[in-house]
Amino acid sequence: MAQKQSISSATIQKARQANSLGMQQYERWEIEEAITSLNEAIRLNPEEPQYHLNLARALARYGDFDAAKRALGSYIRFEPDKELAERFEQLFGEGMDEVETIVTQQMTKKNMPLEVIGAAVQMWLEYRICIGRRPLIIRKPETWAAALDYTIRKINFSELTQREIADLYGVSPSTVRAYHNDLVQALDIMPCDYRYFRGDENPLDKLVEAAAMLEELEERFRRP
Repeated sequence: MAQKQSISSATIQKARQANSLGMQQYERWEIEEAITSLNEAIRLNPEEPQYHLNLARALARYGDFDAAKRALGSYIRFEPDKELAERFEQLFGEGMDEVETIVTQQMTKKNMPLEVIGAAVQMWLEYRICIGRRPLIIRKPETWAAALDYTIRKINFSELTQREIADLYGVSPSTVRAYHNDLVQALDIMPCDYRYFRGDENPLDKLVEAAAMLEELEERFRRP
C-alpha cells in the first residue's frame, strides 16, 4: 500500500467543511453545487474514501452514472473495509444481479414497457449507491424486486395493489410496503419523479408551468 500523503490539519478541516456543505446541498437537491463542493473536498484530501463515496451519491442523483462509477472506483481504492468495498465492486459487473433479473422477468411477463423496466433497474442502481455505507441486506431478492416494481408502477400510473404485487413475487404485502418506503426515503422519490417517469407528458410539467405563471402574475400585480 502506498504511503499516505501528508496533509495539514487546516487542509483536513477545510476538506471536512467542503464535504459537509456538499452533503447539505445534496439533501436540498442543489446537486450541481453539491458536486462542486464534494470535488473540492476531494481536491483537498484525495485519500479520504467517504468524500469519493459522497461524490458518487451526488452524481447518481444527478443521473450521471458513468461519472458515479468513476467516483466509486476511486472510493474502492481508498476504502479500508474490504467487505464494504467488495459490495460496491459488484456494481461494475457485466450481468444483472438477482434482484434485477427477477424484476425484469416479472415486469416483462406483465407486459410492462421496456423503458419502465429500465427505470426499475436504474432505481436499483441508484439506491445501492445512494445508501452509502449503510448495510444492504438482501435476505430474499424477491422482496426488493417487488418493491421496485410497485414503486415504478406508482410513479408511472400503472399501479397494482401491494397485495397484487406481493402475490406476484411470493412475498408479504407488509414487506412490499416496508421496502417501498425505504426506496422512497433513501432516494427522496416524489410523485411522477422525473428520474423514473417514462410517460409522454409528466404532470409535474404543468405544476412547474403553473408556478411560473403565478410568479409572473404576482410580479405584474405588484408592479406600479
